[in-house]
Amino acid sequence: MTADSTALAHRRIFVTTALPYANGKFHLGHMMEYIQADIWVRFQRMQGHEVHWVCADDTHGAPIMIAAEKAGKSPQEFVAEIAATRKEYLDGFHLSIDNWHSTDSPENVELAQDIYRKLRDFVRDGKPASFIERRSVEQFYDPVKGMFLPDRYIKGECPKCGTKDQYGDSCENCSAVYAPTDLKNPYSVLSGATPEMRSSEHFFFRLSDPQCVEFLREWTDGANSFDRHGKKRLQSEIIAKTKEWLGEDGKLGDWDISRDAPYFGIPIPDEPGKYFYVWLDAPVGYLAALKNYFETGKAKANGESRTFAEFMAADDTEQIHFIGKDIVYFHVLFWPAMLKFAGYKTPDSVNVHGFVTVSGEKMSKSRGTGIDPLKYLQLGMNPEWMRYYLAAKLNPHVEDIDFTAEDFMARVNSDLIGKFVNIASRSAGFLHKHFDGRIWDGKLAKYTKSVMPDASLEIAAFYDAREFGKAIRRIMEVADTVNWFYDAGKPWELAKKIAGDETARDSLQCTCSAALESFRQLCIMLAPALPELSRLGFEFLGIPHQTWADVANTLTAGHVIKPYNHLMSRVEEKQLDELFGLLPGETQKAAALKPSSKGASSRNTANKPVESGPQANTSEKSSEFISIDDFTKIDLRIAKIVNAEHVEGSDKLLRLTLDVGEADASGQPKTRNVFSGIKSAYAPENLIGQFTVVVANLAPRKMKFGVSEGMVLAASGKEDDNGTTDGNSASGLYILNPHAGARAGMKVT
Repeated sequence: MTADSTALAHRRIFVTTALPYANGKFHLGHMMEYIQADIWVRFQRMQGHEVHWVCADDTHGAPIMIAAEKAGKSPQEFVAEIAATRKEYLDGFHLSIDNWHSTDSPENVELAQDIYRKLRDFVRDGKPASFIERRSVEQFYDPVKGMFLPDRYIKGECPKCGTKDQYGDSCENCSAVYAPTDLKNPYSVLSGATPEMRSSEHFFFRLSDPQCVEFLREWTDGANSFDRHGKKRLQSEIIAKTKEWLGEDGKLGDWDISRDAPYFGIPIPDEPGKYFYVWLDAPVGYLAALKNYFETGKAKANGESRTFAEFMAADDTEQIHFIGKDIVYFHVLFWPAMLKFAGYKTPDSVNVHGFVTVSGEKMSKSRGTGIDPLKYLQLGMNPEWMRYYLAAKLNPHVEDIDFTAEDFMARVNSDLIGKFVNIASRSAGFLHKHFDGRIWDGKLAKYTKSVMPDASLEIAAFYDAREFGKAIRRIMEVADTVNWFYDAGKPWELAKKIAGDETARDSLQCTCSAALESFRQLCIMLAPALPELSRLGFEFLGIPHQTWADVANTLTAGHVIKPYNHLMSRVEEKQLDELFGLLPGETQKAAALKPSSKGASSRNTANKPVESGPQANTSEKSSEFISIDDFTKIDLRIAKIVNAEHVEGSDKLLRLTLDVGEADASGQPKTRNVFSGIKSAYAPENLIGQFTVVVANLAPRKMKFGVSEGMVLAASGKEDDNGTTDGNSASGLYILNPHAGARAGMKVT
């Protein structure tokens, strides 16, 4: 895909995500799919395209009926309670869904029955050629429960690969699709009894019809397998799978679309006691949710003047699905064939993603390996941490992505805090202190271009192609470039010269303005993935919401930015411990999930102390070995930075007031005064409240500015002959932060 391919004519897009079954809470897999779709939808909207994104609760089927019965409620009451919980998740993770509906709705009844009638009454060459066929089938019956068993309430061994405990319709291991009667050693999930075979009349959709098979071959990988933009509508992995299913002989199995009463579902027209199998009406729920969106006036409120029928009949309306790999068979065979021969629009593309694993283990509610998104929010964890982390791992392939706590914390803290937010926090103070927050009045656009690579077209192409991981990596490369430019400009040194040096004054304002203009462009490029952080960034800059086209604009000369307020906090280990429910003694699980210092930073740092005072010796010693006795002489303690301030007359030092867990003779808390040469890297206000590591038994040292009572440890890169950190190096200067849960006074061993 070329960068220019995103510059398409105005698009009208109907987007759906898989309907969650209304029998429980959302898990991380749901959030991953919704976040993936949301990023793509937001990007298209930023391009000026018309996008309508709908979803709904999948409410029908025996599992809902049985769960409601156990709860002493009607199925309608049961699903209504589930539906009432959805908004907290959707709003909490900033999902821009236009309409959330239900498959237990008048719209879904109308559309499902209409599709069925058209398939039943299909005419070919003036002759009846129905796609619906009646058959008497042998069906499993639970003699203990006294009912025919739904597919998902029968388990056994997969007839294809032999995997045990597989459901009665498809295998989670090999993706084979089969009838429940094909299972080996079946048993009832409800009672554990061996089911009996009994006869019942069922209705089948004739997927094996030659016309159906021919259509699907063309639609999946033939002349009709491209969308209107010339791209394949299915991913290569899915095309390969459809070839396995279709085969050279084209013998697809017909699809049983009916269930017997008692059943919670949509009645089959003219067939008392018969209901549509939930998988027939569930995808119809996409259309039902869109119809409801139009008929309730929500579409009109979003600027859409056409009716539902007019919108779906328009040649330029695109229908795009986002789904998981476990429901591919239904979405690339049954669903398009059903739509095609009922006279409805078929999907333009079906985007399939893999599963989310946690530390390499498959997400599963029953196995207790899921992450509860609601708990995540209730712990006060920023939803955009999760959005960013998932975006950084997502791509357009059918690949599983793995969540590990260590990687999560490292990526968010390093990229979003250490790179992106860092640009704004470092630049704003100088502009406000010396220029009343005003942007440089020189040729900022031209100057910024020499600083920041023009990557917007490349990143736009990545977003459009759902290459979100590549988009994020490219954005962070740009952020690195901006930070290196800022460090090379050394505004902290320019600020000391501006009183009598107009050139230094102009350079300082220019450097900080260019950094903030670059920050504005980065906000735009991150907006699809991080809408709230970008909004806060625009608000800080004092500018309105930006579209993708605004990348080409520039902050105007003399524009005044607002005072900088903290945009995003760091991920703390304690939050991850709470999220995973780690308890004392769960050492093995903790070791697998808790972040460690190893690999926590992408930077190549040399760990050494930053000595206090301008007379500190900066030469590095050789890496000779020391004994454990030598090491134990050093008393390393956790310290809380109670206060931090500039040292008048010093180019390098900050005065830190530290709580090291000590008390005076009367038992009152006692603090220490430590001078640290970290002024080039930290604004004092950003250090207050942080925890760090201090050499507590270092002899007090009398300095020009006072007595220093310890040494704060930091990681730093190379220094020049004057002891100044080389800002162009990849290492920088970083005080050591202990993991969350550490408290002042704790001994480091």
